[in-house]
Amino acid sequence: MGVEFVDLFNQWASSYDDTVSGKDPEYKEVFEDYDVMLQELADLTTSPVLEFGVGTANLTRKIVAQNKVIAGFEPSKEMRQIANVKCPEAAVYEGDFINFPALQLPVRSIVSSFAFHHLKEDEKRLALGVYYDKLEEGGEVIFIDTIFKDEAHKLSLIKDAEEKGHLNLAQDLQEEYYPYLGDLEQMFLQQGFEVSFKQKNKFAWLIQAKKGD
Repeated sequence: MGVEFVDLFNQWASSYDDTVSGKDPEYKEVFEDYDVMLQELADLTTSPVLEFGVGTANLTRKIVAQNKVIAGFEPSKEMRQIANVKCPEAAVYEGDFINFPALQLPVRSIVSSFAFHHLKEDEKRLALGVYYDKLEEGGEVIFIDTIFKDEAHKLSLIKDAEEKGHLNLAQDLQEEYYPYLGDLEQMFLQQGFEVSFKQKNKFAWLIQAKKGD
């Protein structure tokens, strides 16, 4: 799963927090209201929680602060090292969205922020099937990620980035595996989830998918 991006994650680890806090003008709109979005996601979780793509533990810390049990998985060694320093209270393991250690605990929430798009379409489907099986009845997948409404929306965001001289962002929007809203909705529904989407900024959406009772 997305292991082709691990080298990028390792390189990005030291400056990741600067990027998400808005200090990189190219990605400022992508991460607009980042802290607010993560807090909303954390507030929606029910313990115990699994987190995929922990990164530098920004979401993890918010969940731990609510005295919730959380275990996280992160493929990048550099990211894990930062996460362990920032949030030593959480258990962070080497792993990705599909390949991760089996833990003996019930799972009520599965979360991720700005990472699910690193999976190709078939990998997304596989991961959602794994999560449906792992969740307790009534449990939820709760993600925040960049989503395109449709092809026209994708092209408009790429054009806007190019016109602003944000060429790295324009390249990312073309090369990474950001899903279309309708396609992602069908993936969740086909696995048996009830799913809803709420747009949070120009790029990011909150995804809530509940396993039926």
